[in-house]
Amino acid sequence: MLTLKQIYDDKAKVIAGLNKKHFSGAQEAIDEVLRLDGERKSAQQLKDAAAAEMNKISKSIGMLMAQGKRDEAEAAKAQTGALKAQIAEYDEKMAAAEEAQTKLLLTIPNVPYDIVPEGACAEDNLVVKSNVPHHGGDTVGTWVGEVNNDEAKLPHWELAKKYNLIDFDLGVKISGAGFPVYIGQGARLQRALINFFLAEANKAGYTEIMPPTVVNAASGYGTGQLPDKEGQMYHCEVDDLYLIPTAEVPVTNLYRDVIIDEAQLPIKNCAYTECFRREAGSYGKDVRGLNRLHEFSKIEIVRIDTPEHSDASHKEMLEHVEGLLQKLELPYRILRLSGGDMSFTAALCYDFEVYSEAQHRWLEVSSTSNFDTYQANRLKCRYRRAEDKKVQLCHTLNGSALALPRIVAALLENNQCEEGIRIPKALQPFFGDDMIR
Repeated sequence: MLTLKQIYDDKAKVIAGLNKKHFSGAQEAIDEVLRLDGERKSAQQLKDAAAAEMNKISKSIGMLMAQGKRDEAEAAKAQTGALKAQIAEYDEKMAAAEEAQTKLLLTIPNVPYDIVPEGACAEDNLVVKSNVPHHGGDTVGTWVGEVNNDEAKLPHWELAKKYNLIDFDLGVKISGAGFPVYIGQGARLQRALINFFLAEANKAGYTEIMPPTVVNAASGYGTGQLPDKEGQMYHCEVDDLYLIPTAEVPVTNLYRDVIIDEAQLPIKNCAYTECFRREAGSYGKDVRGLNRLHEFSKIEIVRIDTPEHSDASHKEMLEHVEGLLQKLELPYRILRLSGGDMSFTAALCYDFEVYSEAQHRWLEVSSTSNFDTYQANRLKCRYRRAEDKKVQLCHTLNGSALALPRIVAALLENNQCEEGIRIPKALQPFFGDDMIR
């Protein structure tokens, strides 16, 4: 949630940032926030004046009684009663203005950083790195082979059937479309990737968390899924709980209403969870197989940091995710998202995509974001500065490290050969073999 200080300090910059995110009615929304704040302040001033007058009159009542001026004392009492009623009215006006202001602020997205590219959609994202020649950005790393759009290569849904790895029809039978059943070596590959990603996160200094996969509404509001993504979350209406769309929600909410000593920062957590999303997107080839699911496995990394160090934290997270893709020997690229393609809550976001040689397209496998103080303001996640003991809002960051479905799709499609499907060297100790046969 944007802070009032942000808006008052540079209203024009806030509005320009919201326009970069293609948020409709930015000027009107910010003007209304300030109007409601003015209404609250006006009621506060009137309340303070009434309270001061009431205290002054209250002090005179005893003196009037002592002087035998009973009628005047009774009149003074009546005045204090009227002032009390006025103060109650001002309290109601203040509460109503503050509630309306907060409700409106919850619907306004975060302001993107200056380096976020202009643009309305994914086509406007900027490729900043790639380990595949001729795919834009700086070519980095060492790719173990050549990207080959061989028509003979099978897509992962056909490979899953050929090697009995994933049964999509059984998933439909049990739950519906978007809920695959992993079998045998397919289940083992899932477990291997989960353990590999957690082991790498542990080596990088992340403390593993095993959180609940259902959260209350306060948690959803804290990280910004509510009210923005309410229609995309599975809602357990009887208990008013939500299935999590990502481990970001419960893990970041560990620090809701918490004041952290600066010496404890940065906090680095990771978590493996199942993730649930009702909105599965469009139809056709883009959602075939593992491309878009309602339930999927993901390892999330979360950081809580100071404003001064959050940029360095973000870079470290990007390096961590990139290192995972390099160890999995996958062709990848990194994109800085344009304003119109960023999430509601992010101030800066980079997507990682892997190339699918059978589908001839890039598949997103991670979004790694810095939220600045936006989530922390909703969460009231703060830290106490070591230097002057002042309490300030933290910065929150998170990223997928990694989401499994499209990683599995790329591993199957890119590593198919006559003998079977090759398992990358770094994954072999976790899978227990060098090949799916």
